[in-house]
Order: sequence, then structure tokens, then C-alpha cells
Amino acid sequence: MATKELQSVAFGSKEAAAMVKELRESYGSGKTRSYEWRVSQLKNIEKMTEYHEQEIIEALRSDLSKPEFESYIQEIALLKNSCTLALKELRSWMKPEKVKSSPAIFPSSAEIVPEPLGVVLVISAWNYPLLVALDPVVGAIAAGNAVVVKPSELAPATSSLLAKLLGDYMDNSCVRVVEGAVAETSALLEQKWDKICYTGNQRVGRIVMASAVKHLTPVLLELGGKCPAVVDSGIDLQVASRRIVVGKWGSNNGQACVAPDYMLTTKDFAPQLVEALKRELDNFFGKNPLQSKDLSRIVNSNHYARLTKLLDEEEVSGKIVHGGERDISNLRIAPTILLDVPQDSLVMNEEIFGPLLPIVTVDKVEDSFDLIKTGTKPLAAYLFTNNRKLKDHFVRSVSAGGLVINDTTVHLAVASLPFGGVEESGMGAYHGKFSFEAFSHKKAVIYRGFAGDISLRYPPYTMGKLSLLKAMVSGGSIWGIIWALIVYKILNIFKSLAHKLRSTKSE
Repeated sequence: MATKELQSVAFGSKEAAAMVKELRESYGSGKTRSYEWRVSQLKNIEKMTEYHEQEIIEALRSDLSKPEFESYIQEIALLKNSCTLALKELRSWMKPEKVKSSPAIFPSSAEIVPEPLGVVLVISAWNYPLLVALDPVVGAIAAGNAVVVKPSELAPATSSLLAKLLGDYMDNSCVRVVEGAVAETSALLEQKWDKICYTGNQRVGRIVMASAVKHLTPVLLELGGKCPAVVDSGIDLQVASRRIVVGKWGSNNGQACVAPDYMLTTKDFAPQLVEALKRELDNFFGKNPLQSKDLSRIVNSNHYARLTKLLDEEEVSGKIVHGGERDISNLRIAPTILLDVPQDSLVMNEEIFGPLLPIVTVDKVEDSFDLIKTGTKPLAAYLFTNNRKLKDHFVRSVSAGGLVINDTTVHLAVASLPFGGVEESGMGAYHGKFSFEAFSHKKAVIYRGFAGDISLRYPPYTMGKLSLLKAMVSGGSIWGIIWALIVYKILNIFKSLAHKLRSTKSE
């Protein structure tokens, strides 16, 4: 276990360049490529998370008033599961993958060799400041990279704790933490990285991508968006409502990139849906939700002001059918349902990222899909229905990072599924083996010996060679190619004999 704590010092372009240089030297030594190093670092993340669980919970409470239940289930447990899976599967992930070679280069063999990218940068978000910081790191280390982690300054308690714990537990010659805000992030983005992973909003995502372009650095961007939830009639409304409520307000009080951002249902079914949601909200958080210990607060005063601006817009404030209470001194906003807000309102044209949930009504539930497609592609989309044809239509027609039928947000817990966005909701994906692949290069390798060399590929070029080449590249069967080779050899023999006869006659 490393005991050297990472220090908070003035950090600018000079310091960033020196740090990257040191990390490249460590990576260049080859130490991160070994199976043993990767395992040791993953085990240290496991130990760190287990031994300091209560400190992590306290930091999350300080930053977000996050309930202990959410802190454990949605951050600590998911991070532990990532480590456990990586440790279990690492040998098989690292193993070269044998693939078929081409008959055109027979005899030969082929394989795909995963190799680390090099030195990577992970820029984290504030809403899940433990998981979003370290889950990509698990993949980066499993793949054999050196890593720099930049925690969010908007979650200062967790950022400080991560700097301390990673300094204590990790190999600091290959894993570093840089705390700070815009200046420090800008200094990091000036450097050349082998990959940048950023989780956050689209505005900063564009800045990250523009910085990466200067060095042709690949990026993995998790950017969120407006995630819709479509609700059909004829369902178990109580179960559906509970799953919507916990996916929205039980996920950091709506401050989650995959939380339902707005809902769509038919005009006829909307009143039943609203009443069901009200009942479950009262059951979960009581009649005075501002006092509930099971709801996170808004992260800071700027985000509080942004959300109240959405709620106070003239066309929106009269659409509240539940909630709307606020406590500015404690940065709390009660779960709020809005019905039939205008499509051109602010709340319907930017990601809400908070406890407000607009419900949009349509004449037919199928119309919801067309409405979703008029906007940008979301990070997630949800459908509640018992109609098989509607499920199939939804999966075929709605493009999103991920889809869930009859639940919300649970796809994040499935390690065998990739987690990532599409178009403006992000690019690239991770989780489970996809994390390993996100930070690896798949290197193509061909092995050949010196036997079986034929003159086909060498000048002078002849019609016979061209005919055989056409047979090879046209996808013919192996026996057809072998027969063509035999014919080619026989023709060469006859050609050689004819040449000898001509030589004899001339003598």
C-alpha cells in the first residue's frame, strides 16, 4: 500500500506537463502492463472502498445530503461490483483473441491483442462523485494504463477524500489525483493524453472535445440529456409509479443523468398517473418532503437558482399539480410534478437535472415516440406497457444510449450491458468488459512462417497470376483456391519445361 499522500499545490500548465511526463516514464517502464500490477491496484480500490466506507458516506452527505442507502447502493456497491468483476475476468480480458486468417495468405494465423492506450485522463462529475470518478478508473487500470483523476470541485468533501485515499492506496507513480476547478482542468486539457473520459454536461463536453482535437486524442463522453418515460394504460400503475418515483427522486433527487427528465402519456390516462405518483411520493417522502432524510439536496445555490428559474417561468408556474415547495436556506426543492407544460418552455428545452418532472400528454401513446424523436437523442429512455407490439415499436424506433421497459435506471447495474450515450448524449461506452475495451487498443497481429511462399504476389505480373488472385479475393472456397494453386503450379511446370525445350533446340 502506498503511504504517500497526494498534495494540494498550485497547479498550472507547467505542473500538468511535468506530471504527465512522469506518468509517461512510468508507463514506458512497462509496469502497468503486467497482470500482477493491475490486480494489485484493483484490489487496493476494493480495500479502500471497504475500509473507508463510512468516510465516503459522510463525504457524500456533506456534498449532497445524499441518503446512506443511496450512497451505498448507487455508488459504493456498484464500484465494488466493478472491481470484483474485473478481478474475476481480467485474465480472459487480457488474453489475445484468436480469429480466422485469410486463405489468401495461407499458411498463417491471426489474433487480436488488447494493449493499453497509455496515459489517460478521467474528469468526474459532482452528482455521483465516487462512482463516476472511479468506475472508469477500474477499466483504465484493468486495461493497463496510467491514470489521472480530476474529481469535481462541486463535491469538495468527496474530492478531498479521493485525493487522500488514492494517494494512500494506489501506486502514485502511475495513478494521480488533481483537485481544483476550471483553471486546473484547463491546465490538464492542454496536455496530450491517450484518452480522455469526461462525465458532465454538453457545454463542457464540447470544450473537452475541442481540446482533445488538438492532439487527435480519442474521447469517451457521458453527457446526459432529456430522458423520456412513456406510460401506457393497462399496466400495474402502482408498481410503475413506484419505479418512476425511485428512478427520478430516489436517484439523487433527480440530479442524475439517467433520471426520467419528462413523461409522456395519453390525455385520458394522465389524471390516473398523476394521482398514483402523488400517492407514492407521499408514501416515500411524507407530507413534508422538505424535511425528508431520504431526499438529497440541490448541490449548490447556482443549481438551485437555475431550477427555480425553470419553475417560475410564467407559462410553467401555473402547471404545478404536486409539490413546488422550496427551502432556499437548505437548498431543497420538493418533488414537483407539472402537467401539460408548453413545448417551448425552458423546462422542456434543457436538461432539468433536478426534482421537477413535467408530464406531456398526447392523443395516442404511439404519438409519444414521434415527439421523442423531434429532440436530441437521450442517454436513456423508458417505456411502461404490457403491449408487446408497443415494446417492439419502441425498441425499433427510439434511439437512445439505453432503453428500459417497465422500469427506470436499472440498466446501470447490469455489467454485461454497455453504458453510454449517442450523438449529443455522449460517445463511447463503459461498464464491465466495455470499460476494459474503452481504454484498450485492439491490435491486429498476423503470424507467418517462411514455408509456402509462392510467386503469385511478386512481379512480373501475368494473366495466370491475375486469374488466381481473382479467385482468392472473390471469396471462393478454400478447395477452389487450392485447386487454382495446383493448376497455377502445373502451368508453371509446363512453362518451365517449354523453356527448357526451347533452350535445348537452340543449342
